[in-house]
Amino acid sequence: MAYETLIDVDALKDMVASGADVFLLDCEFELGAPEKGLAIYAKGHIPGARYAHLDDDLASPPDGSNGRHPLPAPVALAGWLRMQGLRAGQQVVAYDSNGGAWAARAWWLMRWLGHAPVAVLDGGKPAWIAAGLPLETGMPQPFPSGDFEPGDPLVPAPISAADVLANIDTCAAQVLDARDPSRFAGEPNPVDPVAGHIPGAKNRFFRDNLNPDGSFRPAGELAAAFTALLGEGPAILQCGSGVTACHNALAMAVAGVPAGRLYPGSWSEWIADPARPVARGTE
Repeated sequence: MAYETLIDVDALKDMVASGADVFLLDCEFELGAPEKGLAIYAKGHIPGARYAHLDDDLASPPDGSNGRHPLPAPVALAGWLRMQGLRAGQQVVAYDSNGGAWAARAWWLMRWLGHAPVAVLDGGKPAWIAAGLPLETGMPQPFPSGDFEPGDPLVPAPISAADVLANIDTCAAQVLDARDPSRFAGEPNPVDPVAGHIPGAKNRFFRDNLNPDGSFRPAGELAAAFTALLGEGPAILQCGSGVTACHNALAMAVAGVPAGRLYPGSWSEWIADPARPVARGTE
């Protein structure tokens, strides 16, 4: 059985115990302390997991105009995955300790490269620990190279800043902003040099996709929430830098609602051009 959205701890435990062919990706990260994720990984990770650094592995270097976490070049990402040992058709499970905030980026990227069997561990590493399952310590070790090659994308094509700007007039799609409500409203925040949101956007804080324990809400609840925001129309997904927007993309896939298009540059790209309009407030 292939998992393409979420996998629970029991299912992953059974896969690991049976020696199933699973590729584990630890996506621990902390904004403002980019070295901390690897240190957390070294202190304890699910046995056999590789480490994926958000800045270095799941993004390309920013140039000041394309947001904080530009999409990596597909050829570079595919090459890195091969070096980590990924094989064609292998089940991938990504996880973190932050409700899937970073693991969802890995999920979206791998589907962008055409890899279908990729899932996020529901509840992440905290759920694994709560189940009494073991962790492995130490730094990542070299793995035998895999044979993964990218295929046709399994997510809608990303959208550009110019497309988002044009959408303000056409209202062809609803922009959903995954940042927390205070940042969306335009309250001062050190992460955002310019406060506010894209005109016409609605706020769907990514943590609203989660239960208090960090697991995803039931599909029906998610479907009702996204339908209330979108109606029958399409979505453009953004956040601060194209990362937690992927959490909304995953939640929509869990809910079974039509996939939205990711705006990878998101707010950090949008505000790099002072000519782009900014709205403030809760609407």
